[in-house]
Amino acid sequence: MQRKFKITVDGRQYDLTVEELSDVSNVPYFPQGAPFMGVIPPSPRHPPAAPAAATGAAPLERGPAEAGEVVCTLGGRVDSVLVTAGQQVSAGDHLVVIEAMKMKTPIAAPRAGKVGSILVKAGESVETGQVLVELTLA
Repeated sequence: MQRKFKITVDGRQYDLTVEELSDVSNVPYFPQGAPFMGVIPPSPRHPPAAPAAATGAAPLERGPAEAGEVVCTLGGRVDSVLVTAGQQVSAGDHLVVIEAMKMKTPIAAPRAGKVGSILVKAGESVETGQVLVELTLA
């Protein structure tokens, strides 16, 4: 289905025709500024750790939600880190800002807690699913 739009860029108007190629009705929608509260699976570029027998260590049996890990919801560059280690945060507080394609996206705390460690710094490149901040229960 084709849809027509009129857009203005730098004061110039353009007519735009867009053709919908797939059904996006099942894609989740997050309103502007709403924190993403889901858990992103690890990137396929980072295979799971070797089994305990191969490494000699016990496997880590926890998921990001239980561990308090706040993961990156999109690949990009860390624009700013808004918290410090030891800081108390509430659910929804912005922790890190990621810049991707000239857009800044805040990454919010999924729950209240205390910032345990910050694993990124401004200017670093990050990938979807990468752990940015670890939270502990308050």
